Amino acid sequence: MDLDAFRQLLTPYGQEALHAAAQTAGDDPVAAVTRLRKTFDAGLTSAALTQAGLRRRAREKFGADADVMYFTPDGLEQATRREVADHRARRIAPGSRVADVCCGIGGDLLALAGAGCTVHAVDADPLTAAVARANADALGFGERVSVRTADAATVDPAAFDVLFADPARRTSRGRTFDPMAYSPAWPEVLEMVAKAGSACLKVAPGIPYEFIPSGAEAEWVSHRGEVKEAVIWCGGLAGEGGRRATMLPSGATLTPDPGLGPAETGPVGRHVYEPDGAAIRAHLVAEVAALVGGRLLDPHIAYITSDDPVDTPWASRYEVEEMLPFSLKRLRAALRERGAGNVTIKKRGSAVDIERLRKDLRLSGEKSATVILTRIGEKPFALVCSAKQPA
Repeated sequence: MDLDAFRQLLTPYGQEALHAAAQTAGDDPVAAVTRLRKTFDAGLTSAALTQAGLRRRAREKFGADADVMYFTPDGLEQATRREVADHRARRIAPGSRVADVCCGIGGDLLALAGAGCTVHAVDADPLTAAVARANADALGFGERVSVRTADAATVDPAAFDVLFADPARRTSRGRTFDPMAYSPAWPEVLEMVAKAGSACLKVAPGIPYEFIPSGAEAEWVSHRGEVKEAVIWCGGLAGEGGRRATMLPSGATLTPDPGLGPAETGPVGRHVYEPDGAAIRAHLVAEVAALVGGRLLDPHIAYITSDDPVDTPWASRYEVEEMLPFSLKRLRAALRERGAGNVTIKKRGSAVDIERLRKDLRLSGEKSATVILTRIGEKPFALVCSAKQPA
């Protein structure tokens, strides 16, 4: 979809096409095209059907709002899930003037506007900027939002209360995990941060720690057990401690305990705990271990063990039935003895290919089990556990 085709979608005629395209959900693609081509030209038919498909996919991130929003494929992929964007926006004071220098399709500016901020947004791509503008209008935030096509470098962060940046993490070769390959590149982002009184940077959760600016607070956010992003808070928005893990939708947060040393290590107990991914990314495994009164199986691997069951939202708990040195033959025998057929396989510190192992186990039982593959010291082990225990 090019800019002209998108603008046509915004006309009354284009809105008719979008409405007609929405009615084709579940239809055969050829039948859908044939149906719309009776009324609309080929270009508008293609644009409307593409937009209808993107809206259906976007419901997972944006809920019912997706049905009136506009998307590009890359923009939808990078867009923040609404619950995560709202969590982030709540940390910025209502009434703040925010410069969104890489606004994309506008998912974050919508959350900021919804939290009472005034947002001045730019994006280097004309189509993407037009989509962001249309989304602000569609959700009734037009008066709080301005969007223009411009490079991030044209914005003076000092003229705003808060700088918000979500650098593009896709190149012509696909997704990139190297901050130096972001657009704008990381040094350019940090130059803007240096001029801002406060800044909020949305980055990939796997960002290397050495890229986090001195004095900033890094927050890792998980949603229903899946780590979604890292947020770097700078200047007046940075909290104490330097690191934070947050779980959504509960909003529970975990920060470093200054009086807590490294977690102890010890033998496997009756229970094994897998910390939430946000806590692992934030290097808060020792804090989770303290919550359950546990110890690490290995000082370098984020599996915690204890003898007593302790419920915490910060970790999934598994009851250990057997621990054995890793061997396909022995593991298969242990699972068959339990009548296991539905097996969840988890691993940390193991080089085993999980899908290959699943095929090689050749299980046919009716019971469920969890297998945890890990390393203790230099030796690989398998822990056969009951299914995950409720928190």
